[in-house]
Amino acid sequence: MSPLLILIIGVAIVIGMIIILRMNAFVALITAAIAVSLLSPGIISVKITRVAEAFGSAVGSIGIVIAMASIIGKCLMDSGAADRIVRAFMRMLGEKRSPWALMGSGFVLSIPVFFDTVFYLLVPLARSLYKRTQKNYMIYLMAICAGGCITHTLVPPTPGPLFVANALGVDLGLMILMGVIIGFPTAIAAMFVCKMINRFVKVPMRPYSGGTELESLQDSDLPPLLLSLLPVVLPVILISTNTIANVFAGREHVNEFTPRIVSAQIETNEKDAGKLAKKLVNAKILSNLGSVEKLTSEIQKAKVRINKDDAQALADKLTSAAVFGDGKTIGPAQKSADITAVLGNPNLALFLSAIIAMLLLVWKRKISLRKLTEAVDESLMSGGLIILITAGGGAFGAMLREAGIQKSIESLLPTGGYNAGIMILVAAFAASALLKMAQGSSTVAMITTSSMFAAMGFTTDIIGCNFVYLAIAIGGGALIGTWMNDSGFWIVARMGVLSEIETLKSWTVISATCGTVSFIIAVLLSRVMPLV
Repeated sequence: MSPLLILIIGVAIVIGMIIILRMNAFVALITAAIAVSLLSPGIISVKITRVAEAFGSAVGSIGIVIAMASIIGKCLMDSGAADRIVRAFMRMLGEKRSPWALMGSGFVLSIPVFFDTVFYLLVPLARSLYKRTQKNYMIYLMAICAGGCITHTLVPPTPGPLFVANALGVDLGLMILMGVIIGFPTAIAAMFVCKMINRFVKVPMRPYSGGTELESLQDSDLPPLLLSLLPVVLPVILISTNTIANVFAGREHVNEFTPRIVSAQIETNEKDAGKLAKKLVNAKILSNLGSVEKLTSEIQKAKVRINKDDAQALADKLTSAAVFGDGKTIGPAQKSADITAVLGNPNLALFLSAIIAMLLLVWKRKISLRKLTEAVDESLMSGGLIILITAGGGAFGAMLREAGIQKSIESLLPTGGYNAGIMILVAAFAASALLKMAQGSSTVAMITTSSMFAAMGFTTDIIGCNFVYLAIAIGGGALIGTWMNDSGFWIVARMGVLSEIETLKSWTVISATCGTVSFIIAVLLSRVMPLV
């Protein structure tokens, strides 16, 4: 069966089961993975086994991070740390700039906390501001929405961007840095649209039907600001530091190995050539040359002296792929990178932050260990479902690779360069947007789209830029077309006390603005600063 037809069947199963049968996204993704695996080439006896193996591999990659992020989010809310961060923004910027304070609060808190929880936290503050000013209710609400949705789709460890980075092989620290960098101008553009919405969508603050306004805690009941920020900022710092340290270590390796490659003119035996060939193929540096056996013979026959420029380029490739990262030549940069590789590992970074968040909760609320366990259990119940969904998406993507989708897609695209790169970024954005409009969930749209594009086997030579821009394009697309089939739509409508039409004119517009602007910025940066 044609790989493209298998792809269409797989996507149709995901969308059909979620929309028509109202099935959980995990069930839909696993069903699609099994169907794609059965339709793909391979030994019949392993077609189900490989689905389970791919599922387990995905859990191993992101399971701990998502679980720890869920604990952090729950503890930040219950301890009052999230509330403290919001009040700090408000005091720093003042009442006149309160929309920026609300947007900044949503931007920061949506990194470890789910969007609906952040919105639930900040809406009482927006309503309180309106009571004092008697104006600008919509700008308060939309500023919260804009800040929250930007980091919800662009910055890990939120599950959507976390999965996309993992599926596309994007360094997590780079994904965090670029998500924040692109998120800032996106937020500025979104604020302009918030003001336009506030001007043209005249909505007064309405009382809750049969409900009461939420009461806020006293300042004395909240933890200090620095401790409140620590569980959010610590993993970002540790993971980003690891990324930066690896860049300097790679440069150190390049400087060390370039003269070695220049002077290398040694005939290798078949055994040594085979080892090097496997390393190069596994690192996807020379995978386009065919099999390991063919590459082995090419390496064995190679006795050509190369110039310094060519050696520099080859050294760059080998060290960035960690082919020579065996620790035999260790300089200061590599020693630092070895330390940050431990502390900046996402699993450990989020684990340390989760411990701090739990200690903060125990300290400020004076709760027993049993109550703490209950809070952790509650957070893991929601986090567990997200882990299942993301791992199901990982299995779906792995089975698309088994179907051979890569070769079919390559035949439809130009052979690399500017046009191919732009086409792929636009296609990723459009696919993510269509999936979001069809089934409603931004996270599922990002998981499904990144699974498809990861299976297509693109290289940086084809798209002309780092895969982080492809990840941003997918995240931006997942904000397009927010309407009645999205749970976030109803959260904004009910908590903001808006009608369906008012929500379409406001929340749908602001989310589409954030998605489109982040995509445009990503495309521009991919051409100006490709990072390859």
